[in-house]
Amino acid sequence: MSNNTLYISHLRKRSATSAVLLFLILFMGCKAPMIDENLPVDESIRLNQLGFYPNQQKLAVVLNHEDGEDFVIWDTAGKSIVFEGKLSSSVKKTFSGSNTRIADFSTFSEIGKYILVLNGVGKSYPFEIKPQVNQELGKASIKAFYYQRASLDLEENHAGIWSRPMGHPDDQVMIHPSAISASRKSGEVFSSPKGWYDAGDYNKYVVNSGITVGTLLSLYEDYPNYFEKLELNIPESGNQVPDLLDEIRWNLEWMITMQDPTDGGVYHKLTTAKFEGMVEPHLAVSQRYFVAKSTTATLDFAAVMAQASRIYKAYFPEESVMYLKAAEKAWSWAKENPDVLYKQNELNEAFDPDVVTGAYGDTNTSDEWIWAASELFITTHNLTYWEELANADQSFKLPSWNQVAWLGYYSLLRHQDHITLLPQEWMAMLKINLLAAAREQIEGTMGTAFNTPIETNSKNFVWGSNAVAANQGILLIYAYKQSNERIFLERALDNLDYILGRNATGYSYVTGFGTKSPLHPHHRLATSRPNLPPLPGFIVGGPNPRQQDGCNYLSSYPDESYTDESCSYASNEIAINWNAPFAYLANSLEAINQ
Repeated sequence: MSNNTLYISHLRKRSATSAVLLFLILFMGCKAPMIDENLPVDESIRLNQLGFYPNQQKLAVVLNHEDGEDFVIWDTAGKSIVFEGKLSSSVKKTFSGSNTRIADFSTFSEIGKYILVLNGVGKSYPFEIKPQVNQELGKASIKAFYYQRASLDLEENHAGIWSRPMGHPDDQVMIHPSAISASRKSGEVFSSPKGWYDAGDYNKYVVNSGITVGTLLSLYEDYPNYFEKLELNIPESGNQVPDLLDEIRWNLEWMITMQDPTDGGVYHKLTTAKFEGMVEPHLAVSQRYFVAKSTTATLDFAAVMAQASRIYKAYFPEESVMYLKAAEKAWSWAKENPDVLYKQNELNEAFDPDVVTGAYGDTNTSDEWIWAASELFITTHNLTYWEELANADQSFKLPSWNQVAWLGYYSLLRHQDHITLLPQEWMAMLKINLLAAAREQIEGTMGTAFNTPIETNSKNFVWGSNAVAANQGILLIYAYKQSNERIFLERALDNLDYILGRNATGYSYVTGFGTKSPLHPHHRLATSRPNLPPLPGFIVGGPNPRQQDGCNYLSSYPDESYTDESCSYASNEIAINWNAPFAYLANSLEAINQ
């Protein structure tokens, strides 16, 4: 059905009064009703502040209004009302007890820039309807990693107003006493440059880099044609390698230096003993250390290097060979050291100096074995790795830095047509479990206050809850790709709507996108330069009712526990492992809607 047909059909449903008004406007030269664009923003209207694809569902959620109230969509360029509607009569409660109603304008699909006006007295933040509505968002979500680069001058022609001197050359990194080996003594120094700063701090952690790189490599594997054309304006742009792969490679070149070349074990992290102050990176000059090898870091490393080996083979064949050798050597070390867990408190009792930066400690390695075995099997077709998978737990668990099994299972499903060596019944169970988890995820969505999957359970609001929303979106996209059932794609879009403003706080949680977006993230690169706006394209952690930072929160309800203050590492920090699933969600939706 064409857009014109949809619009005419919609008009027929208007009241007799509206029909007469339309007749007068079209045939008698009467002036169309006007909207005062200087109306105040009505904060009770919550919607995606970026916008919508023409043919997607388009909803706004309105708090504490009456059913049947009138709303209109106003074309800010054409200065005209283009859609009229009424709020839904169904009443849903937020976690705080507020009533919500829906303003549904899904049938309207004309390209343009708009506001939603409620009762003629208040307006929404502006939004657009257009194809490729998420393209700039997707690009920024990846460009954010460029801003996190260590060991590089960020020049103005790539970084704009956020250009800065190089921080952390990391050419004199010291072996911490916890990390000694036969060939590397305490106090010796080695080079470990490049990589991404992990989060709001300046340290580099293998475990968190693992899930980050794995998610981004999977994004490329799922949509290679899309990324062949996507340009990010980074230093490597134009080198005949997709910019996404160039950006990931910056971190891979650091990760490879975290492996002890003599035995294959991988250091857990490269860090200062304590977090640096809120200073620019070139002013953060405390001694940095290689700290303790761990089984989890080593297996995450093995998984990433195995996946990278097959992806980069077409672009950097010698590096591809190196990555695979490193992955196999890491696997061998883990086999010989299956229970070397990173326990920071115990290490601090045994060694000096104490290290009190991010621990990324994990007492269960079963998921890391699954991920590493999956990626190594896909790359090598060596049935040795299948032995690790044959009796593995196939139940679905949403990926996070300490739960990575389904990064491997996503990869197996992605390559299922090329790995016929695996039992078909076993592969079929993966798909069954994936679709069951996706259906469970969307069950009850329409009964939530904001019509989003993340709102179905208050337990979703944890530290980094916005990454939960993004990873839920990834699950739903995989379900869509496996089933071709559009409901999964629509619910994935709902979670992006949530991230961009259709939520309990009214914030778009992405810096630089949306009218009401974070201005004071917990991010040393931003806080150290308060005269500049925050670097764009970063998703902040989001509502976290535990509020571990003790900052000034205005609410303790799960979906309202957010504050836009730089002190709030519990709700307003940025992190690479949160930006990666967000980048996957935004870019995959854009690729699918091309």
